[in-house]
Amino acid sequence: MRKRHQGSALSRAALASVTAAALGVTALTACDASGGNSPGPGGSTASAKPSPKPTPRWDTRPDSVAAVGDSITRGFDACSVLSDCPEVSWATGSDAQVKSLAVRLLGKSRAKTHSWNHAQTGARMAELPAQMRRAGSDRPELVTVMAGANDACRPTADAMTPVAAFRADFEEALRQLRRTAPKAQVYVMSVPDLKRLWSAGRTNALGKQVWKLGICASMLADPDAMDAAATQRRDAVQERVEAYNDVLRDVCAKDRLCRSDGGAVFGYRFDGDQLSKWDWFHPSRNGQARLAALAYRGVTAKEPLV
Repeated sequence: MRKRHQGSALSRAALASVTAAALGVTALTACDASGGNSPGPGGSTASAKPSPKPTPRWDTRPDSVAAVGDSITRGFDACSVLSDCPEVSWATGSDAQVKSLAVRLLGKSRAKTHSWNHAQTGARMAELPAQMRRAGSDRPELVTVMAGANDACRPTADAMTPVAAFRADFEEALRQLRRTAPKAQVYVMSVPDLKRLWSAGRTNALGKQVWKLGICASMLADPDAMDAAATQRRDAVQERVEAYNDVLRDVCAKDRLCRSDGGAVFGYRFDGDQLSKWDWFHPSRNGQARLAALAYRGVTAKEPLV
């Protein structure tokens, strides 16, 4: 009897041992089947990907503004013939009729001390990197860009800046800014519709006389000519402007702190009231005010304009 009792106890012990081992294997197998990539005791697995960096939120109320660009941002021909008039600049001017972007964002008093105009009349995109270096030294919260018209406005259509060079120069301009002002926002205005400006200005005799001085000859030369060669020339300039605007949008989209105007300036139909009474091509005070309004709408929008 004692031996049978002992054998029975041993059998029960062996059975318990085998059962425990089987359960252990089952548990291990179940764990692997339910999540072979599940984090172990030490945390995430080697295959886990890092979380992407969040896109910076656009500040609709920057407290300082620097401007780069060409004659439009310098207020050329808005106050007197063939002269800059930066006080009426759409970007940083102080003129009460214009109510520049800086004034709208910062107020008249602060705009005097916290806005800077580095644009240059006649500048092309090749000059923008140097302007951006100067703008970056101001440590602005917002930099406005309006450039490209002079790349299309050349003595001839053949002399226009190649699209590839235009792209390379704009990319370099943004790199220059990021070296000194990595957190500055950038707002890019599109190149105006030069063909539309030709169409609006060619009805003015005085304007056409000023055009003969060489203003945007690629588009404005022989303004009344409607032959095939003249039409082809103007179409070539228009296509180049559209290509420049594509570049501005595409390059800007790669910079997380850059926003373009969605073609707002290109699409705006300037009329006689918005054009200089001296050259019927550059914006007048009224035109500068329209540009300021377009820029303010784009900068303060919660989402980019499309």
